[in-house]
Amino acid sequence: MGASIEEKKSRTVALVTLGCARNDVDSEELAGRLAADGWTLVDDPALAEVAVVNTCGFIESAKKDSVDALLEAHSLKGNGTTQAVVAVGCMAERYGKELSEALPEADAILGFDDYKDISSRLRTIIAGGSIQAHTPKDRRTLLPLAPADRQSAVVHETRFRKRLEKTPIASLKIASGCDRRCSFCAIPMFRGSFVSRRPTEIIEEAKWLASEEVSEIFLVSENTTSYGKDFKDLQVLENMLPELARIEGIERIRLSYLQPAEMRPSLLQAMISVPKVMPYFDLSFQHSSGTVLRRMRRFGDTQSFLHLLSQIRALSPQAGIRSNFIVGFPGETQEEYEELVSFISQARLDAIGIFGYSDEDKTEALTLENKVEQDIINSRVEQLSSLVDELLMQRSEERIGERVRVLIEDAELQEGRAEHQGPEVDSSTFIVGRAKYKVGEYVDAVVSDVAGVDLIATPL
Repeated sequence: MGASIEEKKSRTVALVTLGCARNDVDSEELAGRLAADGWTLVDDPALAEVAVVNTCGFIESAKKDSVDALLEAHSLKGNGTTQAVVAVGCMAERYGKELSEALPEADAILGFDDYKDISSRLRTIIAGGSIQAHTPKDRRTLLPLAPADRQSAVVHETRFRKRLEKTPIASLKIASGCDRRCSFCAIPMFRGSFVSRRPTEIIEEAKWLASEEVSEIFLVSENTTSYGKDFKDLQVLENMLPELARIEGIERIRLSYLQPAEMRPSLLQAMISVPKVMPYFDLSFQHSSGTVLRRMRRFGDTQSFLHLLSQIRALSPQAGIRSNFIVGFPGETQEEYEELVSFISQARLDAIGIFGYSDEDKTEALTLENKVEQDIINSRVEQLSSLVDELLMQRSEERIGERVRVLIEDAELQEGRAEHQGPEVDSSTFIVGRAKYKVGEYVDAVVSDVAGVDLIATPL
């Protein structure tokens, strides 16, 4: 028998997203599936029968934020509307049954394998049924070890996507998973092995985003520089960028999550020369000391990184470069820390994230000896963060007099981003003058002043 009218009536659901840009895409794909099956999407969890929290499971602070969001959603259950709270995303996938036992406030913990049946899962829950939380597994074991064998083993399903925010920028996932074995990172275990999406799928989704009034697409994955390795052709990305640039309505293409050790000359050249591709380099350095990087199971050192930066700036002097760094990794000596300080002082980066090391479940770093004392980690983070604040202000001041093209994202504040500024985590550019620009407009301007790390620009 088919579903009853009661079972299939329109239900309301709200999606709360935490974490990175990849999670943003996942939430929009979940929203697309739910909307296609008759659910009504609302922005406010207090107005929804089901609150779905897309969790982050990367580091301890992110996991705490996810738990807090679930508890906040649970507190709504007495309002007469909200009936269920469901956890999805990386934290739900990573901990599964363990999270279900530790957090009974969540009515269900759904893993990635539940996504294709998300509508039926939520209908079961709202009807009073239960979904057993999964037992986490190492998702790297689900696909062939050799990247070249993976495409034939992947099931390419129809993708649904519904925009949750009408902004002029949207993330576009080009791959999932990661083959790197960084000793501090658990992501490959719960995200699985690296798999590229087909270029035709990516181009079609980019066209759809353009039809949704998106003018800037942000290509995201766990490791963008690996795109194409499972097609036996690492230049697929270089060949796809001009195709994306030809899409009417797309004005900017931005790449994220680049591995310094995988930055090949052909990709560097494409990022600089292909029209509409922003000279923006989101490079995952993590440290600069060669000995620390080896303990992290990573490649590179101070000199090779400085050489890469000089290559980028030789081709594009105004390029924007951002990175993140881990301070206090097991065994980090004072000399290794000072080498990192020296590198950051020389690198002239535009955006920097500093994180103190913390042990993560089921990672190699958890078992390493010579752990740095927490008070030393805290002291190093504080010292380096203070220096970074100064360096970023100096870098902003260096841009006074530069010509920039700003995408307006906040009409009230006349706030937007220039070519060298990435979304959400980087600095902004504020337009001053009598003219008032709308969200989505591009403004040609000249940087005339700074406000901390942000830029002030005057329209041409």
